[in-house]
Amino acid sequence: MIEHLHPGDLKAWTVRVNAVHVGTPVVVLDVREPIEVETAHIQGQASSNGFEVVYIPMGDITSRLQELNPQQPVACLCHHGARSMQVARYLVQQGFEKVANIEGGIHAWSEQVDASVPIY
Repeated sequence: MIEHLHPGDLKAWTVRVNAVHVGTPVVVLDVREPIEVETAHIQGQASSNGFEVVYIPMGDITSRLQELNPQQPVACLCHHGARSMQVARYLVQQGFEKVANIEGGIHAWSEQVDASVPIY
């Protein structure tokens, strides 16, 4: 099952899943292209209820899947939420146990969480 998160809900989701998946920090999987990441990106939050950001463009997911841990909770992120939803579905098909899609993507992140992240 894929959970649908608004950007502002990511922190609460990480707290909830970290309580169950102790020792496996949440990954925010940014599936945008490198030029998009250069334009606007989010920072991981190094804390017991934080997350780390991993950048794997959508087109590279199948060839780089081994870089991800299927037991690790993953929240997918793109520009507006469509590509990340496709990747989230793929991860579930590959046996990933805890997957979410960040609705509205980095655009919504900028509007709802951190206005210093450029909108493009």
